[in-house]
Amino acid sequence: MQRIVVLNPKGGSGKTTIATNLASYLAAHGHAPVLMDFDPQGSSLRWVKKRKPTQPAVQVIAAFEKDTRTTRAFQLRVPEETTHVIVDTPAALEARQLPEMTRDAHKILVPVLPSDIDIHACSRCIRDLLLVGKIRRDEDRIGVIANRIRRNTLIYQALIRFLHTLGIPIVATIRDSQNYVRAAELGVGVHEMKSYVAHEDIEQWEPLVSWLAGPRDAAQGPPAAPPQAAAAAPATATAAGTAAAGSQPAAEDSALQEADKPAAADEARAGLTPALAIA
Repeated sequence: MQRIVVLNPKGGSGKTTIATNLASYLAAHGHAPVLMDFDPQGSSLRWVKKRKPTQPAVQVIAAFEKDTRTTRAFQLRVPEETTHVIVDTPAALEARQLPEMTRDAHKILVPVLPSDIDIHACSRCIRDLLLVGKIRRDEDRIGVIANRIRRNTLIYQALIRFLHTLGIPIVATIRDSQNYVRAAELGVGVHEMKSYVAHEDIEQWEPLVSWLAGPRDAAQGPPAAPPQAAAAAPATATAAGTAAAGSQPAAEDSALQEADKPAAADEARAGLTPALAIA
């Protein structure tokens, strides 16, 4: 059973869209996925309730609900036949909650939108996963999804330029498409829509599916940086990768003890560069 956590403390980054469409893909391909909805808004729960009995089954657990009549472990139990657990995390998730939320996670997906605010939030999220969540880069458990993308825009170029500095794989680039809005309304995923309608969206999921299924070398590489960003990105990305290779748990422990230092110092210690300003 594979546990996949979709996480970004910044609200509106598309966590539920990624979680529900991933569940739809897995169900349509004969797997038995379970959506674990920790978001008090219950969006994943509502999506599952909209599905028709004739559609591939997706189980859901309302993890945001607390039942005092039973233990938490019993409430979060999954059926024996479950092949994948997809965790839809809430917004405003605190750093101290990351170790519990990511415990036993095989993969952690971090969707990020093309905006200056979201870029900075993604930088903090990756920093906290590395320093507080104790996730090591060489474990290949963290993947970034560039979400709601419109190519050939300055903000897209800035986002890709920033993502190439993280030392974290970009496992998918999802376009800004109305198909996701329609799918949410109908309780389906883009993989369950007519191929002539959603073929472009379906193709964009192939790198993500490959990365989830195997090691890094089985996945397609991150998209090339835009021409305007290519000149600046390689040197920064190399520096970030070098810092990542040399980071050790002891260094991360030391970093945590200095939590009152400025965020920029934490980012440098984690091997991150500050988020780039939008030109």
